[in-house]
Amino acid sequence: QVQLVESGGGSVQVGGSLRLSCAASGFTYSSNCMGWFRQTPGKEREGVALLWTSSGITYSYYGDSVKGRFTISLDNAKNTLYLQMNSLKPEDTAVYYCAADRTLWRDCTLGRRDFGSWGRGTQVTVSS
Repeated sequence: QVQLVESGGGSVQVGGSLRLSCAASGFTYSSNCMGWFRQTPGKEREGVALLWTSSGITYSYYGDSVKGRFTISLDNAKNTLYLQMNSLKPEDTAVYYCAADRTLWRDCTLGRRDFGSWGRGTQVTVSS
């Protein structure tokens, strides 16, 4: 099983930027669908960005609310997944979770919730 640890959250003003990191350990070679989700109290967990990779091919997917502002990336050498968040808005305030699993490309979707591994989350707060 893969262990995931998020970092990089914090408080930022509207329009600011943050970069989240998700360090993976364990059977990291077994994961090819990795991504970021977020959740606020009383709401369902929302898919933010996903990355599927296999044999040198990589697909990235973004939620409509973050397209053009967030960028997901993977550093294989460091076993670390990143989420660069720019032009942050108050509605981006949430706990951000990292997730990983091994799937076919068609099963690596923002609507997926049954990932094999989840991190504990990192808080992002955007204030006006």
